[in-house]
Amino acid sequence: MTTTPTAEPVRRRAGARKVRLDTAVIVSTGLEIAAETRSNEFSAKALGLRLGVDPSAIYRHFRSKGHLMEALLDEVHLRSLARITAAPHEWRLRVQQLADATLIEYCAHPSIAAESMVLTTHGPGELAAIELLLDALEHAGLAPDDVVRHYALLSSYILSTASGIARARIESGDTEGPGESTAWLDGPILADPRAYPQIARFSAQLAELEDRETYMLGVETLLDSAERAAAERAAAERAAAEGLATRTAPE
Repeated sequence: MTTTPTAEPVRRRAGARKVRLDTAVIVSTGLEIAAETRSNEFSAKALGLRLGVDPSAIYRHFRSKGHLMEALLDEVHLRSLARITAAPHEWRLRVQQLADATLIEYCAHPSIAAESMVLTTHGPGELAAIELLLDALEHAGLAPDDVVRHYALLSSYILSTASGIARARIESGDTEGPGESTAWLDGPILADPRAYPQIARFSAQLAELEDRETYMLGVETLLDSAERAAAERAAAERAAAEGLATRTAPE
């Protein structure tokens, strides 16, 4: 009887999984890493591990880590803008929604938020946020120069304060969700009441401060300032028009 020899199994050399990388995949995965690691430092190494590639492969799509962080930050801004539902004529509500959405997204991605005051993305997210603020302030009735000045105040306040809150939450070990409030101060202020009587006087109220409410109060204060400037402009224009009408009225 003839026996057929059993075929030897074909042995294939194990190799690295072939990953098709593009900027969209890298950015979306980077945001996942930023949301999961809950750190103030973004790790390109962790991103490479998640993608299954050497981190150097990422920089075939981005010139540097700074360029990568710009793309990640711009996507965070786009996500913030996607949360806005108010119509353009609801200018005050649109700014409030932008500020609140920025805080939520920054707290969800703290390692990316940390770059917001040192990076300018020039991307669609940043440009759309600038456009929204300028348009809202023009809807408020401000003069062109005042539109720009109040834009600068609002933009710097929103970016710096939201970024600071995101960083503080991570450093304090806070586990609240991005849309929740936490204590503004990390514990009570320990001070000699004889040397610092006002701190002693307001210690209870200071302890009750919450970060989101305090942040939004700042936004409201800046919006109130814009409304006052617009009202003053309107009053000056009315006075000028009335004065012109008086001078040109027939006797």
